[in-house]
Amino acid sequence: MKIYVASSWRNKYQRVVVETLREEGFEVYDFKNPKVGNIGFSWSEIDPDWMGWTREQFKKALNHPIAEAGYNLDFKAMEEADICVLVLPSGRSAHTEAGWMKGVGKKVFVFIPESQEPELMYKIYDGIITDFCDLYSIKELTNGN
Repeated sequence: MKIYVASSWRNKYQRVVVETLREEGFEVYDFKNPKVGNIGFSWSEIDPDWMGWTREQFKKALNHPIAEAGYNLDFKAMEEADICVLVLPSGRSAHTEAGWMKGVGKKVFVFIPESQEPELMYKIYDGIITDFCDLYSIKELTNGN
């Protein structure tokens, strides 16, 4: 089974989740290390002053070759994955990824390793995991598929 871990660059749990799932025998996509020699996409590769962009600069940057390459790596991994684990706290991209994956019929689990503001619409997903030990039961949660 292939798992796509959707999370934030700033999420302190992301690395442990990836490693835990790999230890359980899953093939896990890590957006921070999507392939050998690639440390993942960063807006600063396009422009070190990206935090000061206007809306138009942001819109234009989405078509930059570096952004396109990062997007293509992540999206291909989403298409190939069987399951998504949304690791909180995370931001807009991770939620977009999880929503897309659920929308195309893939299983999505939300992992909440620390207290978060409640979110009603997480009911749309296939389950909520609140403990690292429960990550080991992903196979059972997906009926072994």
